[in-house]
Amino acid sequence: MNILFVGDVVGSAGRRLLLRLLPELREQHDATFVVVNGENVAGGVGITPKIADELFAHGVDVITLGNHTYRQRAIYPYLDRHDAILRPANFLKSQPGHGHCVVERAGVRLGVVNLSGNLFLKAGRPAFAEADAALHALRGRVDHVLVDMHAEATSEKVAIGWHLDGRVTAVVGTHTHVPTADARVLPGGTAYITDVGMTGARGGVIGVKKELAIESLVTQMPVRFEPSEDDPWLMGVVISGTSPLRADRIEQLLVPAPAGFR
Repeated sequence: MNILFVGDVVGSAGRRLLLRLLPELREQHDATFVVVNGENVAGGVGITPKIADELFAHGVDVITLGNHTYRQRAIYPYLDRHDAILRPANFLKSQPGHGHCVVERAGVRLGVVNLSGNLFLKAGRPAFAEADAALHALRGRVDHVLVDMHAEATSEKVAIGWHLDGRVTAVVGTHTHVPTADARVLPGGTAYITDVGMTGARGGVIGVKKELAIESLVTQMPVRFEPSEDDPWLMGVVISGTSPLRADRIEQLLVPAPAGFR
């Protein structure tokens, strides 16, 4: 069982690069499942039904989201209708969508859980308790579990990795758009990385046009951000496992756009 997880897809450049590279990466890594964080894919904030349909049509099995889940109002009913697109499980139960799902391929059942951090982000309920509740709901239904922890604080991500070690196949961090160098398999058999990074323009400031980000920081005035197109990269991980709820390895992917990419 191999899971290809792709970090926050930012704007048009990130989406185009993902769709360009996905067939090759899926074949190269013999990916059983493809999971993508799509919370920045619509102009840098949120996701639309049209884009979600496009990702699913190109072979994405599950889409996870995060703090920008509700920035595009058209997605609200879509989140309730479609099982394989997730918003953080620790959002309020009254909010559109759901926080975990099960997908099956080649006789393997994968549970995916989406969580939001509580430090520096607005989430309705505690992440750690909701993680435990999601695992209870998935018990006996899956062979492997992948957790996307969409959080700002590295300490909170590291802590939930240890909290879930031995109970899930992988915990992958998203949100900060900068890949970390700590990919490893924890002692209990859970693959872990603090942040996968982003699939988008590395030549910007975490995906935003650098001129706009710098203007905002220099002037301390409101600036309308736009996604950058400069130097797009795909960032992700491949997690492999042969025993239920255990990872054998985690491999980091940092892939620049091919020559001539537009």
